[in-house]
Amino acid sequence: MDLNFLEILEIPEVITALRIAIIILFAAGIGKIGTRLVDNIIDPNRLAGRWDERRVNTLSGLAKSMLKYSIYFVGGVMVLDELGVPTTSILAGAGVLGLAVGFGAQNLVRDVLSGFFILFEDQFAVGDYVKIAGAEGTVQEIGLRVTRVQIWTGEIHIIPNGLIDHVVNYSRSGMGVVLEVAVALEVDLDRAIDIINNICHEVAEERSDQVVDEPQVLGVTRLDSSGATIQIFGKVNPMQQWSFGRELRKRIKEAFDQEGIEIPYPHRVLINKQEKGEQEDETEEL
Repeated sequence: MDLNFLEILEIPEVITALRIAIIILFAAGIGKIGTRLVDNIIDPNRLAGRWDERRVNTLSGLAKSMLKYSIYFVGGVMVLDELGVPTTSILAGAGVLGLAVGFGAQNLVRDVLSGFFILFEDQFAVGDYVKIAGAEGTVQEIGLRVTRVQIWTGEIHIIPNGLIDHVVNYSRSGMGVVLEVAVALEVDLDRAIDIINNICHEVAEERSDQVVDEPQVLGVTRLDSSGATIQIFGKVNPMQQWSFGRELRKRIKEAFDQEGIEIPYPHRVLINKQEKGEQEDETEEL
């Protein structure tokens, strides 16, 4: 039996399939529009000066993820409703189940709340070098429940946000370069300080793009039986403090060797008692 197009459209199964297809297409369209809207609202160029690019990328990725799962949930409920599944009872049961699970998922709630405040307070962002929960490295991803940090040896630490009670962020402002150089007590301190300041100035000029405040000698911070300790302090861009400090140490050591300035080291005097006794005997014979 041949059916025309209008008769086919009157078949309940066909109507249901068309409605489901419309829901899927509508959800996909809403997803694309929402993604573009997020990109336009959370735009690095528009927010320049107030938020840095890393924070913008973090919030943009989180907003797109939340939008995607929200569309999946609403679309899924609508599809189930078209298939005749009682979604009202499912949602009511999910609410009761969620309440029951909530009492046993306090850590999950704590992680989500902590993640929200981490993002809201801008404690750190993707790409920052931080120290959290015993892990020191670069933030790879921030979620509402966990944060992923990759340390310098390559391992990735997945840290529940609820365990992050203290954050050290090395990527937000000029970082201090603090060095202590020890010299022997016999050394002319003014001459040693002049040499160190000259080295600091040379390295700062060579790496002017990294320097915030040029390092210089603060003074002598300690005197003891082995020598005098001279302290140096300056500021450089985030993540540059370690390489800058290594270069300063190397240059100072080379300059000290060239100028004959001695770095303190343990001295030991050996006395040969036998030779001393022979010298005394010779003295008595004379």
